[in-house]
Amino acid sequence: MAEKEKEETAPEEEGKKKKGNMLLVIIIGVLVLILIIGGVVAFLMMGNDEAAAKGGEASHKEASATPADEHASQEAAAGAEGSTEIGLMFPLETFTVNLLSESGRRYLKVEMNLEMGGEELSPELEEKKPVFRDIIIRILSSKSLEEISTVKGKEKLKGEIVNEINLHLKDGKVKNVYFTDFVVQ
Repeated sequence: MAEKEKEETAPEEEGKKKKGNMLLVIIIGVLVLILIIGGVVAFLMMGNDEAAAKGGEASHKEASATPADEHASQEAAAGAEGSTEIGLMFPLETFTVNLLSESGRRYLKVEMNLEMGGEELSPELEEKKPVFRDIIIRILSSKSLEEISTVKGKEKLKGEIVNEINLHLKDGKVKNVYFTDFVVQ
């Protein structure tokens, strides 16, 4: 009789082992699938920032690129990367603007200094300070959090500010913009 019970329980135990093994394989498969999906999503999110920055720059340049803009942006890039000597600074007061967003609840507080090409530029900058503040406010408030949250985004923002200010200058050029305070809330 004991042998009959062993024979009856043996198939039940084998069935339980097979079900347990099958369940383990399914769980592992689901976990691997989740990891793959997570990796693909992370890759796409990281690649999206770079593609958006490159695509935004390309479309902006195509829409309004002039020889003067290209020359000014090349000068700004050369001034930012190639030169270790920093020129005279022209400080600007704090800018507080709403960022471009659907909810309208994000704002940016920025303090910046303009690096002048020479001392002769200081009187013109002082005279046209309201015009430059208006230009900078328009540029800053047209940006979204996503556009300015990366290093590339901040560099692009600097280039835009330099280009727009230089379009309104006669006595010299602004070489670079330095953010001394940059707070997003």
